[in-house]
Amino acid sequence: MADRKGIVQISEIANGVLDPVLAKRAGINTMLLGMWDEIAGPDFAECTRPEKIKWPRRTGADSFVPGTLTIACEGARALFLVHSQDQLIQRLNSFFGFPAIDRIKIVQKPVSDSRPRARPVRELPPHRQKRLTDLVSGIENDKLREALSRLGRGVFGKNGSNG
Repeated sequence: MADRKGIVQISEIANGVLDPVLAKRAGINTMLLGMWDEIAGPDFAECTRPEKIKWPRRTGADSFVPGTLTIACEGARALFLVHSQDQLIQRLNSFFGFPAIDRIKIVQKPVSDSRPRARPVRELPPHRQKRLTDLVSGIENDKLREALSRLGRGVFGKNGSNG
């Protein structure tokens, strides 16, 4: 909420506190953690977690040297991750915007997913579904229209919402 004076989102405060700690202890930031599902892709989002980035020590005025990302991975999925690590490194470097990572170190251990699972959205009553369809019908971009439809189903599907 940047347009209101004096109001700051809690996520901005939390990221401001957490990022320096994560950067010092693990070499990662909250943005990487927040985007991990998209970076890892659907095959590895649920069974992996970035743990730390180890940057090599610089000697003198050498140029930048890419780091090694340690990833926690559950069980047998680690074998599949090994075979997909080149693609993952490319996605990571696209995320960073430069060749920041050149190796991945995989450690097998449980990856606890403490995030609440999204509940499936119930079907909308016909009058609410029609209202939602009307609202998003003018949007030309298919992905944006579908994303707004999912959001609308979630909002209109709650009890007591006006629709």
